[in-house]
Amino acid sequence: MRWLRFALLILAVTVLQKGLLARWSSKPDLLVILLVFFAIYYNTSEAIISSFTIGFAADLVGSPMPMGPQMISFGLFGTLLAYLHRVIAIKKMPYQALAIFVTSVLTGVLTHLLAYITGEPVAANIFAVVFVTSLYSSIVGPFLFLPTAWWMRIKMSRFSRR
Repeated sequence: MRWLRFALLILAVTVLQKGLLARWSSKPDLLVILLVFFAIYYNTSEAIISSFTIGFAADLVGSPMPMGPQMISFGLFGTLLAYLHRVIAIKKMPYQALAIFVTSVLTGVLTHLLAYITGEPVAANIFAVVFVTSLYSSIVGPFLFLPTAWWMRIKMSRFSRR
């Protein structure tokens, strides 16, 4: 993996998530999209490291949450997705969208559950917020895989005939 490119990508996406997308009421979670991307296109050990790193960046962005719940949930579900990808190929866009949706729902629910356990106040409509964010992320996510692969210098054969 090209770690310098990875660090710059995470930094740019974190700033974009906190700055520009923070003004929108309903927005995709770009960090979950990156989590699924790295779990799909890199080997298991690099996917696990990137999952915890992306979770750390998500904790930095999510200011009302205490530090740690997103890193734990991103790391856990990124690791599970990386091991699942060893068995099931997630290369087509509908499968990628489904992986983003499920991962986003699971990380969102676990993050808010961990925050609730630590005593942080949780909004009443948290499941609606998690569902809408997951839905937007799964719609936008597969289209962001191609520019991300270009930035990380990964060769993708998405549009080739088989």
